[in-house]
Amino acid sequence: MDIKELSSMRERFEQIVHENIQHDGIDNVMKYLASRDFYTAPASTRFHNAFDGGLLLHSLNVYDCLVKINDNFNLGLKPESMAICGLFHDVCKMDTCKKGKRNVKNEQGQWESDDTFERDEEMPLGHGEKSVFLLNNSFIRLTLNEMYAIRWHMGGFDSAVKGGEQSISKAYEKCPLAVALHLADMDSTYLVEEQN
Repeated sequence: MDIKELSSMRERFEQIVHENIQHDGIDNVMKYLASRDFYTAPASTRFHNAFDGGLLLHSLNVYDCLVKINDNFNLGLKPESMAICGLFHDVCKMDTCKKGKRNVKNEQGQWESDDTFERDEEMPLGHGEKSVFLLNNSFIRLTLNEMYAIRWHMGGFDSAVKGGEQSISKAYEKCPLAVALHLADMDSTYLVEEQN
């Protein structure tokens, strides 16, 4: 992805924030993102959008999918909550990847060095939990529904769920936004974005 594409995506991201989010502290969130690698980070180390700017593209894709789900199912979700959850659900991924190398086989079956990303987590709070923590404790007051949605957006892929945690079911029963965000994340990851 070139600088022009990144710049265009960042402008769109900032426009969605400006048009939809009135939470106190949103300016501080935006300054924080700009001071970190949010706009240039990959969305994953190896699977979806594992390239510079992948996290920004993924965030926009999730937002777009969330808006479509809301419209298709007539959920009546608030535009502000959709923008917050869609765009900021993965702030936990900022500053967690570093560039590295790995050996892969080329088309001729020979090993060669390839660029990759490696996880380098300095704040191991979990996935959704870390995003909620960073947003709610540092910058803006999330609503309870926004916290449910961001906390549980990974669905069955969440480590706590894999370990038997049952709270996700209660959150999904209480909060259509949480279900919709999870579906938007899955749509974006597996139907919209290229898998590596």
